[in-house]
Amino acid sequence: MGLSTHALDTMHGVPASGMKVTLARLWPDRIETLSDWVLNTDGRTHSPLLSTDHLEVGRYRLSFSAGDYFRARCSDLAEPLFLDVVHLDFGVSSAKQHYHVPLLVSPWSYSTYRGS
Repeated sequence: MGLSTHALDTMHGVPASGMKVTLARLWPDRIETLSDWVLNTDGRTHSPLLSTDHLEVGRYRLSFSAGDYFRARCSDLAEPLFLDVVHLDFGVSSAKQHYHVPLLVSPWSYSTYRGS
């Protein structure tokens, strides 16, 4: 299956529909943007971020535009926001395994884990 993600808005208790996400590959000397996504009504992408055929061993970054998402939904948040873009850097040690990297996020906190 490759690499997948989803985001949950813990402030409102709903999937983070419409949140923008960028996938990048982290190299020792540069960051290479691979793709940009907008999460669907389930807070997920419509297909894997990377299929098993394209997933390689190495370091990756998911950047979630949490600030833009919460600005669009909450008019009473103080600027500057405590969290704006949430970067999750993670390693892929086996390209044959599935990596699911979810984000649970509010305007003031976030959590992640390696899901199934």
